[in-house]
Amino acid sequence: MGDRTHAHTGAAGRAPTAGRPASLRNVVLVGHSGSGKTTLVEALALTAGALNRAGRVEDGATVSDYDEIEQRRRRSVQLSLVPVEWGGHKINLLDTPGYADFVGELRAGLRAADAALFVVSAAQEADAVAGTTRAVWEECAAVGMPRAIVVTHLDTARTSFEEMTRVCGRIFGNDDPDAVLPLYLPVQGPEGPDGHAPLTGLTGLLTQRIFDYSSGERQENPPAGEQRGPLQDARNRLIEGIIAESEDETLMDRYLGGGEIDVATLMGDLERAVARGSFHPVLTAAPAAEGAAQGIGTVELLDLITKGFPSPVERALPAVSTPDGTPRPAPACDPGAPLVAEVVKTASDPYVGRVSLVRVFSGTLRPDETVHVCGHGLTEPGGATRPFHEADVRVGALTAPFGKQQRPLDQCVAGDLACVSKLGGAETGDTLSGTGEPLLMEPWSMPDPLLPLAVRAHGKADEDRLSQGLARLVAEDPTMRLEQNQDTHQVVLWCMGEAHTDVALERLRSRYGVQVDAEPHRVPLRETFASRTVGRGRHVKQSGGHGQYAICEIEVEPLPPGTGIEFVDKVVGGSVPRQFVASVEKGVRAQAARGVAAGHPLVDVRVTLLDGKSHSVDSSDAAFQTAGALALREAAADTRIQLLEPVAEVAVLVPDDFVGAVMSDLAGRRGRVVGTEQTAGERTLVRAEVPEIEIGRYTVDLRSLTHGTGRFDRAYARHEPMPPQLADRLRESQENTAKVS
Repeated sequence: MGDRTHAHTGAAGRAPTAGRPASLRNVVLVGHSGSGKTTLVEALALTAGALNRAGRVEDGATVSDYDEIEQRRRRSVQLSLVPVEWGGHKINLLDTPGYADFVGELRAGLRAADAALFVVSAAQEADAVAGTTRAVWEECAAVGMPRAIVVTHLDTARTSFEEMTRVCGRIFGNDDPDAVLPLYLPVQGPEGPDGHAPLTGLTGLLTQRIFDYSSGERQENPPAGEQRGPLQDARNRLIEGIIAESEDETLMDRYLGGGEIDVATLMGDLERAVARGSFHPVLTAAPAAEGAAQGIGTVELLDLITKGFPSPVERALPAVSTPDGTPRPAPACDPGAPLVAEVVKTASDPYVGRVSLVRVFSGTLRPDETVHVCGHGLTEPGGATRPFHEADVRVGALTAPFGKQQRPLDQCVAGDLACVSKLGGAETGDTLSGTGEPLLMEPWSMPDPLLPLAVRAHGKADEDRLSQGLARLVAEDPTMRLEQNQDTHQVVLWCMGEAHTDVALERLRSRYGVQVDAEPHRVPLRETFASRTVGRGRHVKQSGGHGQYAICEIEVEPLPPGTGIEFVDKVVGGSVPRQFVASVEKGVRAQAARGVAAGHPLVDVRVTLLDGKSHSVDSSDAAFQTAGALALREAAADTRIQLLEPVAEVAVLVPDDFVGAVMSDLAGRRGRVVGTEQTAGERTLVRAEVPEIEIGRYTVDLRSLTHGTGRFDRAYARHEPMPPQLADRLRESQENTAKVS
């Protein structure tokens, strides 16, 4: 978010403002990658007068996709905010990435919004719509977030609005056919030889008017005679659905009694039904033609947002507590109330440094005032702990982002969004409150990153910058996790998928100037003894002066999994002086940590010191440490060393249609299915134990196997013996790698 103005923005330098929460609308756009969200935002901004001309995703010229990575890739990879004004309201349009790897940006948009527009493409298969958006729809339903549906790409050959509406009703209707109904019907021109039928206008079912865009301008006309019959049937069903879902019994009695109901009354019931999260109108939209001042359906969509979507005042706010966990009353969405705000996104700007996108839930945020920043102490995937933190911080400048442009604000009232630069060490999810009564908002969930990316600095000059660049990436993106693996000595960045890893590497190189190399991720293996054996360590050196003399004899035997290393002293007669028994143990444990065969830590054995010899002058602590290590290595040379691999407990949630394929795939990964559970929504939870070496890329493979509908969690269970043939192949591979390097 820099200070350079976008080339085709209108009203330069002036940010839309809202003096009261009731005039605000916060809307997040959700949908599959390629469904047209960014193009729709561009069209809405053009219609609202925020742009002089609309940019194209193909040209990398849209106001939402201003990041250089987005412009190169021609797709969104981060949340962007585009505020516009319409009908006396400020609308904050939150454009989210459609690709599953960037779900963290999507979750941030959901947290900041009060309603959601689900954008679906008529050119996409029904499976794609279900697979990529159903989980988000259910998340919104769980918290009662209002939702509407926008169908795009109707001008593509062989597409049908009616069919797409049926698909949406089946996927999103929750077995209620009257919960998902069209608010407008498309008017399309004659179909060409390629099956292409251009969208020329809309028919308003409530207003019973035709909105014709064929001339380049929006014209309102009455329906023709042949249109009245189908129009009336669709209108009746819509009115019945609105009244039923709004639970307005008085209006239902009037309707059933044949009374005429005016449009304003129906719009009031529509707003109640949508606000309750029980009715979901379906609309269609298309970008503006060349030279046109507005896109088709954009006026109707902006009207729905301002008249049918709730303001922040109507939404239930997240629960709050004091930093010590004492619950506090829910904050009021009132500019005059005490301040409660939250950092929903953190980004780095090459000009001003760290920038925090803040949603104000209560009170008013002003520049140059001191606020209390408080962050949760959370346990992250892998067991790492994000420490609890709090501090008083002075707020810097407030700005309203519009693409890469930042427009100054003198305040941000309850319900609104603003960017704050240099907000101390504030992180995504932190709460901003008054210094007199610090508060903490309940945390919002983020998925676990499950795809490992092992990286190393390309050269000496990059080593210092690498740790700093990785730390910044993780601070900005809560769906990334950084691991310094002490067993494999690898730096591992855990991500959501391949596209996520590609963007992370590109940002390290372009934004932070760090050249990095990716390397194969190694799982932390262990070694253990397969049978009982003995070993003798002899360390005797005499080269003039003080010498070194230590001899010890040990017995090594395997123990049950998870036992670790046990050391037992059975020396009789003082052959190893008492002060050197601990030295032998230290040497044994140091060698066990280094490994005795393939360089992996040795575990689950009992080492018993049986006998030894010492010298009154030449014996020392260092000598007996060396002898203990030599004895363990000799013992390992006389028996088979078994490799142990980590095994994960995996829980895979998939639609019932994919259960067989998933179980077969897990079996091919040496997995053991331990049970299945039927869950809501015709889905099954498959529980299995799978070697971690087999599921390094499972997040990518599962997405492909289930068409994006499956997800899984994993947790370390234990280490188990690796099959001998696999262990032999792994040793050969490691030996060959060592020879090459």
